[in-house]
Amino acid sequence: MKGSVVRLRAVLLGMALGLGLCVLAPYNNGYLGNAPLGGSHFPMAPFFIAVWLFAFSAFAAWARKRPAPLSGVELLVVWVLMVLCTGIGYGGLVESLLVNLTAPLRFAKDGYAWTEAVRPFLPHAWFPQDAEAVRTLYNGLAGGRNMSWPEVLRSLPWSAWVLPLATWAVFILLAYGLMLCATNLFSRQWVVNERVNFPLLRVPTVMAEALDQQKAAAFWTNKYLLWGIFLAAGLHAVKGWSFYNPAVPDIPTLVLAGPYFPKYGLFSGFHKLTIYIFPAFIGFAFLTTRQISFSMWFFHFLAMLFFGILAVTGLQVPESSLGVLLGQDIFLPEEAQLLGSWLVFFLFLLFLARRHIRDAVVCAVRPVCLAAGWMSEEGEISEISEQTAPAPWSLWGSLAALGGMMLWCWWYGLSLGASVLLPLSFFLVMLVAARIICQGGLAYFVLSPGPTDGLLAGFGSGFFGRGGIAAAAVMQKVLFLDLRESVMPTLMHGSKVGEQVVNRRMLPWAFAATLVLAVVAAFASMLAVGYRFGLRDLKLDTATTTVLAMYENAGRLVQAPVDPNNWVITFAVVGAGVMLLLVLMYYRFPWWPLHPLGYLLAYGSTMKILWFSFFVGWLCNNLCLRYGGTSLFNRLRFLFIGLVVGEFLMGGVFAVLGLITGQSYHVFPL
Repeated sequence: MKGSVVRLRAVLLGMALGLGLCVLAPYNNGYLGNAPLGGSHFPMAPFFIAVWLFAFSAFAAWARKRPAPLSGVELLVVWVLMVLCTGIGYGGLVESLLVNLTAPLRFAKDGYAWTEAVRPFLPHAWFPQDAEAVRTLYNGLAGGRNMSWPEVLRSLPWSAWVLPLATWAVFILLAYGLMLCATNLFSRQWVVNERVNFPLLRVPTVMAEALDQQKAAAFWTNKYLLWGIFLAAGLHAVKGWSFYNPAVPDIPTLVLAGPYFPKYGLFSGFHKLTIYIFPAFIGFAFLTTRQISFSMWFFHFLAMLFFGILAVTGLQVPESSLGVLLGQDIFLPEEAQLLGSWLVFFLFLLFLARRHIRDAVVCAVRPVCLAAGWMSEEGEISEISEQTAPAPWSLWGSLAALGGMMLWCWWYGLSLGASVLLPLSFFLVMLVAARIICQGGLAYFVLSPGPTDGLLAGFGSGFFGRGGIAAAAVMQKVLFLDLRESVMPTLMHGSKVGEQVVNRRMLPWAFAATLVLAVVAAFASMLAVGYRFGLRDLKLDTATTTVLAMYENAGRLVQAPVDPNNWVITFAVVGAGVMLLLVLMYYRFPWWPLHPLGYLLAYGSTMKILWFSFFVGWLCNNLCLRYGGTSLFNRLRFLFIGLVVGEFLMGGVFAVLGLITGQSYHVFPL
């Protein structure tokens, strides 16, 4: 695939399919409650469509005895563009957006004390001020269910929504611009200099290689691949049959192992241990490097043992010491170790990329260096070319987008210090999360520490300004808290694909246009679905619960400001120390068996769900290489690729069936 050219037809096809999924997602996910079209960093619908596109291109090439209508690398670009759109179309942005923007007005008369505490400090431009428009959104348009979609769009109270959606669109697009520019700034460092493994790309890449090398028939008839597809598809065929016909015995894929451990004592942390069996995630874990897959489940077990050690030694800290919940996924002061560990790992990423960033700065300031290189103050000649240094717009664009976010925060009431540090914390979280997902092969990822948690624990709520903590909480909830679907890891995958493209300079522009169009499409689609059926009848229970909890916490902090939390700071410092030791050992000693990524996920729900998949994937990978070497690995990997293909194909089949019947068996009940 090296040296491939991506034609305009591939970009337009990817954008059209992606925007179609973006428009369909609120109706499919929110109203029907069907199998999610996205929901992860390896979303079901884009891969399901991509598999059929690969098969169609291979068949067309065979039938016409001519090159395929779309090459393998072009289909990879189509897949990336679809994933970008599904990351915006629902869970990554708009699932909770309308609830978030209407909650202060909608729940003002329902006895929620936080509405009186929070509303005076929130900018009016952020929220619709028309009470009737908000009421209709929750109840639905009169006769809306009998309207056609064009009629619904014409009936929407656009005047109530233009200002708040335009205001938030500025912030969202600045954030996406920062992610796009930062991706281009760091991508070559990750892809070429560090040779980061991208496990989530391995399956579509192998399919693309088979297409471009005219080996598609050999790929689809590979016996190991067929066995993997048969195992995954057979499992879900039985489970799906049981879903539609309860008389058919089900095959359990969730095992509660916690009751086998004591509730108190050294192993009390294992009392809620669960085993989730997902063939596709086992496949991703097998394709991940052994050091990472081992570290993922090892550190999770170590964290559960740590809880038991604290219980035995009597060093447990009461939850009341927190003051507020630490983000959406950690609840105990001990888990605040993640705050310090994420900061140190972010600095470690900057340290690894220090020369690459230096080249970017030099070339942004002195473009002549691209032709002739440059000499440092020590007299060292540095060879820099367009192939080794990112385009100058990457640095300038990152700084401009980051500065725009800071100005936006300051304009809408945050203190100067918070306006500077909050966007920086957003960037920190997104960069580290992208590294975790891309290198760790995490199709499913839930953020544990929220970006505001470290600032709140370290500086107290007064740091944000008068009522600024409420504004910061709203910003965090809109874009930087629910990372089950997020843009930056997909952009990094797109940059990896771009390394194989001759005209790769067109890809950032394609990504930028797709992001803008997807935001507009997602806003319009979610509004149309909300006003046609009413938000109260959509499957938004979780989104509503989390939004109300966020506002309640913010209201409590506005009414009773808190000082820096010494317990949280203590455990954050402990986490920073542990991470510093881990990165030093990882950086200095090649034999070191533990990867720092595992510690970043030691707490939180991601490893609670995926630890067993990583354990099985690591065990199979280790046994395969130990007793069969690379020869056996190259053959057996198709079995695990088949697990991924089979499970996602069945997910697509049941999603289509759900659109027809109104009831859908969920292959991935996450």
